[in-house]
Amino acid sequence: MTSTKTQFLSDENPQSHADRQSVSRPELTVRSICSGMLIGAILTPCNVYAGLKIGWGFNMSVAAGLLAYGFWTLSANIMGTRSWGLFENNINQTTASASSAIISAGLVAPIPALALLTGQEMVWYVLSLWLFVVSFLGVVVAAGLRNQMLMRENLRFPSGIVTAETMRDIHSGWRQAASRLRVLFASICVSGIAKLYSELVQKIPRISPELKFTFNGNTANAGTGSVSFANLGLSLDPSLLMIGLGAIAGLRVGISAALGALLAWVVLAPLALEYGWVLPGPNDPNVPWFKPLVEWLLWPGATLMLVASLTSFAISMVQLYGKRQQKKAYDALPIHQDMQPVFSSRMLFFGLCVALVLLCCAQVLIFEIDLAFAVLAVLLSYVLAVVAARISGETGITPVGALGKITQFTYGILAPGNLTANLMTANVTGGAAGQCADLLHDLRTGQIIGATPKFQIIAQVFGILTGSLVGALTYLVLIPNPQEMLITAEWPAPAVVTWKAVAEVLSAGLATMPQAALPAMAIAAGAGMVLAIIEKSVDEKYAVWVPSAPSIGFGFVLPAWNLFSLFLGAALAYGLTKLYPEWSKRKLIVLAAGLIVGESLAGVFVIIVTFAGG
Repeated sequence: MTSTKTQFLSDENPQSHADRQSVSRPELTVRSICSGMLIGAILTPCNVYAGLKIGWGFNMSVAAGLLAYGFWTLSANIMGTRSWGLFENNINQTTASASSAIISAGLVAPIPALALLTGQEMVWYVLSLWLFVVSFLGVVVAAGLRNQMLMRENLRFPSGIVTAETMRDIHSGWRQAASRLRVLFASICVSGIAKLYSELVQKIPRISPELKFTFNGNTANAGTGSVSFANLGLSLDPSLLMIGLGAIAGLRVGISAALGALLAWVVLAPLALEYGWVLPGPNDPNVPWFKPLVEWLLWPGATLMLVASLTSFAISMVQLYGKRQQKKAYDALPIHQDMQPVFSSRMLFFGLCVALVLLCCAQVLIFEIDLAFAVLAVLLSYVLAVVAARISGETGITPVGALGKITQFTYGILAPGNLTANLMTANVTGGAAGQCADLLHDLRTGQIIGATPKFQIIAQVFGILTGSLVGALTYLVLIPNPQEMLITAEWPAPAVVTWKAVAEVLSAGLATMPQAALPAMAIAAGAGMVLAIIEKSVDEKYAVWVPSAPSIGFGFVLPAWNLFSLFLGAALAYGLTKLYPEWSKRKLIVLAAGLIVGESLAGVFVIIVTFAGG
């Protein structure tokens, strides 16, 4: 056991703490922080845009590292500036990824859900302050967990490993970095130009079969008429962003999402029209009926996602407890010098007290949440952020949604009927969990390359400051009228759907459900539980063949054309990986990131131009 631990330290920490201090190298510099803040300010709107479209964001560490390396290397060659080193770039990517991860602080889930349910919206400076204090709690938690989770338990935090490998690769020579940069910029340009052309020059049409069939209602509420494939959203959409997301999500998620789309929009939607559970939309074969149909489909879809996530979370906790018991002997080994705390216990306690005071004041003053409930929300969120970090360290997936639902259920009991308390206390949980996991992935990167963790934690704070200011502004520009714009074909906002549905049920009860939604929810709950249990029970090599229940659930709350594009991206990425494994290993994630960034930035630009011209 001792030899294993020594090998880990020698492989991923080539320099001891004392050695690192003796080496003179730029790390936490003004330009590394400023570069991270600037790149973060560019990439954060991409995640906000994607989050409102599809419900999740993208880890921007690799893209941020490439962009900064390219800029500063050109600057050194042309203007003679100091060379851009690996450790400065690590600070840059830490800052930028923290900024882009700000969507976990509620921008694409509880905050819009609150606006839909209560009409309460925040002005820019208040929203920015809320995002910052929620995220700051996650930074404090991660600072206290670094030694335990990265050094003693040696959890993987796979995104951090991928970032470290990529950063080392691009800093090994200009040729390696240049080839990736060409792919990144080419994909950004292609995706951005395609979006601008479609929005500003000529709309690129969705390809849909010109087929329709009639439905004849057999209940008093049913309608009679015809529905086309286009009405159901069964078409192909030229979204390169969705193709990029599919390439990152992988084939299992892509197939599962397409399966969910077929089940929801080919089977259940016509059934709901036939039996009058949903009234048809406009009598136009070319207009999607997304809004009326999704108001029924969201209930089984959200149930499937929620039950599967909570079941998977519960099983993961049991499995992690078993692994923790097995590691007791490992934990009892003498502490290596590098395992000394980054900050003293006194400093960590002070940081927690600051976060507690800021969050309690914010909850009470902004949302008028009872002080006792506010304090409990912070303490509960601290514990759940630790849980999120452990699961993210093992799997690479941070269960922000599932943990937020635990807080929602808690306050559904403690404060029944209080929608604001239900959503915003859970917002604290989600934001803390997301930023905690993001920082620990970055600290894993720093640990592998031999960086100074204290500097990364400082960089994370600058990152969440940038993300709070830019993310709040982006959200308010993109969604000036949540009541009319959200849960539509343009802005499906699937994460908002789930948070809103849980809050409504906990507040008003099951009697408010649409007709026939309850049996559909019961079936979805059973399917979600069974699929989650199967996935966690079988060997990893077989688990990839188990359909992803949360991804199937997404098929119920996103337009079908988005999900077909997602599947197309996943299938293309799988094919490239099989045909060109070495190229794909180095450049596929860069290509996908460029597609996401290009369309997102172009989409934000179009909205700003439209807003300014309107």
